Amino acid sequence: MTDVSSPLVSPLADLLAHALAYPEAWEDHPWGETVVKVRQKIFVFLGRDGDSGCHVTVKLPRSGPFALDMPNCAPTGYGLGRAGWITATFAAGEDVPSDLLRGWIKESYQAVAPRKLAALL
Repeated sequence: MTDVSSPLVSPLADLLAHALAYPEAWEDHPWGETVVKVRQKIFVFLGRDGDSGCHVTVKLPRSGPFALDMPNCAPTGYGLGRAGWITATFAAGEDVPSDLLRGWIKESYQAVAPRKLAALL
């Protein structure tokens, strides 16, 4: 088994494994992007921007205003930003704050999952 803290594991692979650990979470690939859903609802988008870096999109009803103060975060396009979705973009070689993103994934799961599942956390 590979240690997820190992530099050999990409930040996106680590975040994907984290998201998939939530109750009833499963991976899907609509629009050519990796997403994690709870039942039929997406709670995290995990994307790679070619060789230039990666992006993570989550729904942040509580911490969204604070996330938007970060220079690499912006409201998500396609009208999702108005519903509290935030996209964090990281350039190739840039440090990815995995602990912070794990917390955001948890918040997004709790915002999207049915109440009974969210209460299991």
